[in-house]
Amino acid sequence: MQSKAATVAEYLAELPPDRRAALETVRNVFLKNMDKGLQERMAYGMIGYSVPHSIYPAGYHCDPSMPLPYAGLASQKNHMSLYMMGLYTSCIDGKDSELLRWFRDAWTKTGRKLDMGRACIRFKKLDDLPLDVLAEAIRRVPVKKCIEQHEAILTMSKRAPAGAGKKPPAKPARKPARIAKKATKKK
Repeated sequence: MQSKAATVAEYLAELPPDRRAALETVRNVFLKNMDKGLQERMAYGMIGYSVPHSIYPAGYHCDPSMPLPYAGLASQKNHMSLYMMGLYTSCIDGKDSELLRWFRDAWTKTGRKLDMGRACIRFKKLDDLPLDVLAEAIRRVPVKKCIEQHEAILTMSKRAPAGAGKKPPAKPARKPARIAKKATKKK
């Protein structure tokens, strides 16, 4: 659920107290550990961290008017989410990167369950997050590395043939045998 809040303070103020406290704690981890070039702002209806146009003028390839996304922090309907683009974009060739392998291993060693999609880490309460692992993951992706990963993906996508990476069209459903027999008997 996207927020219409214009500022991070407005976003946090509209949350229930338990979620506000959890997201403020995670936000502080970001602010203390992220590279100095990154900026915090509202983006896509959540708290966003991005590489500003002053550092990377090209912006986000999907919408060059937007700065290059780095991470996001959101309160969803059934959980809270961290969007760690640096972990996702480190997997340039579709294989887990060294960074992602380190992250999963470090998380697992804490005894906490990792509920993760491609770049989205879902959690229901602050105790679900190993904040030291999160802090280290943020430190391991400085602005320069974020830009390098983004450009490597763009370069790779330009080399790929048209339609590469897309699923082939679904095969038409076959008629069950008994329906096919009925159709032939009527002729």
